[in-house]
Amino acid sequence: MLKEFQEFISKGNVMDLAVGVIIGASFGTIVKSLVDDVIMPIVGAIFGGLDFNNYFLGLSSAVNAATLDAAKGQGAVLAYGSFITAVLNFLILAFIIFLMVKAVNNLRKRLEREKPAAPAAPPPADVALLTEIRDLLARK
Repeated sequence: MLKEFQEFISKGNVMDLAVGVIIGASFGTIVKSLVDDVIMPIVGAIFGGLDFNNYFLGLSSAVNAATLDAAKGQGAVLAYGSFITAVLNFLILAFIIFLMVKAVNNLRKRLEREKPAAPAAPPPADVALLTEIRDLLARK
């Protein structure tokens, strides 16, 4: 069983997947920071101080705070503003990945077009011999 696991884990696809997951996770934190620290403040400034993170709905009558953190201390809340921010994070991440995949596909197409044609393989020995015989007979 240990040997099978070693064979499984040493396959290239598993290692590629692991690298992709690690890079994806770190890329996700970059996008989260982009949304939280760059995009949302600009959206907030355009729409007059709009901050999605503090949009919530108190699920009990005891919740009457103005901020999400304070409201969570008072009781159960439905933090739909945080969900909106997460959806924006996802959409931005998906769009950036789409642009990256599109760029890589365009690069592959361009490299494929620029690739020189492979030289023709020499004909098999029997075909070469028959061609020689044909040429000799044609000269006579």
